[in-house]
Amino acid sequence: MSTPFIPVNEPLLDGNEKKYLIECIDTGWISSEGPFIKKFEELFAERVNRKHAIAVSNGSVALDAAIIALGIKAGDEVIMPSFTIISCAAAIVRVGAIPVVIDSDPITWNMNVNLIEEKITTRTKAIMVVHIYGLPVDMDPLMEIARKYNLKIIEDAAEMHGQAYKGRPCGSFGDISTFSFYPNKHITTGEGGIIVTDDKQIADHCRSLRNLCFNPEKRFVHEELGFNFRMTNLQAALGLAQLERLDSFVTRKRQMGRYYTEKLSSLKGIKLPLQQTAFAENIYWVYGIVLQEDVPFDAEQAMKKLAALNIGSRPFFWPMHEQPVFRKMGLFNGASCPVAERLARRGFYIPSGLALNSSQMDIVAAGVWKILNN
Repeated sequence: MSTPFIPVNEPLLDGNEKKYLIECIDTGWISSEGPFIKKFEELFAERVNRKHAIAVSNGSVALDAAIIALGIKAGDEVIMPSFTIISCAAAIVRVGAIPVVIDSDPITWNMNVNLIEEKITTRTKAIMVVHIYGLPVDMDPLMEIARKYNLKIIEDAAEMHGQAYKGRPCGSFGDISTFSFYPNKHITTGEGGIIVTDDKQIADHCRSLRNLCFNPEKRFVHEELGFNFRMTNLQAALGLAQLERLDSFVTRKRQMGRYYTEKLSSLKGIKLPLQQTAFAENIYWVYGIVLQEDVPFDAEQAMKKLAALNIGSRPFFWPMHEQPVFRKMGLFNGASCPVAERLARRGFYIPSGLALNSSQMDIVAAGVWKILNN
């Protein structure tokens, strides 16, 4: 009898989620006008030590709004990691700006802060920080560079719910910061995202962009083109229930990370996630594995082998400078990010959702051992 399929992620929805959703249905507040929106925004802002929070329909559009609200325009350059999701570069490209990529640190997998300064030009307007997979970027030297060159910081903390850098919440560093609430995040609203900032003018602009730039005095007279980026009250109700349990979710994720590390640390041929740095302990948004060069197959083949054992997995991000869509646009010509390239080809992550139990984790770990020893 084969083992039931173990998905790469399954959210945990056994708190107040059902209670709050029923309240939405019973009261009829299901659109973006409902009371859970404001409550979720206020409590999330408080959690990450921010003055303003603007809930939106997903993490990708949060980045779009952030770029526009900061005034990034055609011809401006934004420094960002190559090793990240395409949403980051797409938000820059959509306004006609130019993404300038930085390679990864081979240990943390985050952007290599030591490479930033050499990429700054007179056209550089901002640095997009993306915290990757569970550990934050080393922010102190990055903030120093931003101050030195008078650059804005866009902080993508999509994977960092509950994480901190030297005790300060991730999401509190950027001129504007964003989160995602996709089902594989520590907090989910199904689809959803949020923008946080301390700047009231930026916050007001994001709220306007989120809601088609309706004019508060003459609703259907528009001075700017906006979007429908609104989050629904149903989503916010789900998010509030999840936010109530964030600390326990982070504790659970760290336990899972340690469990996997204990099971896999003696297995040759792989590199496991760093458990901690001098400034943060990993919160294991996902549990990533990187195959060493002496393993005779790549991540794609490894995932196929795991799938044959009914174990889900997912590849690491593909570098921005190797994306066909951007190459067709003539972007990133000659760019080389060897660490990001290796991570993309040799890296993948195994099941690590909050609903995963220890028996399933044992099966996953045994599966990883099996594919590396056959």
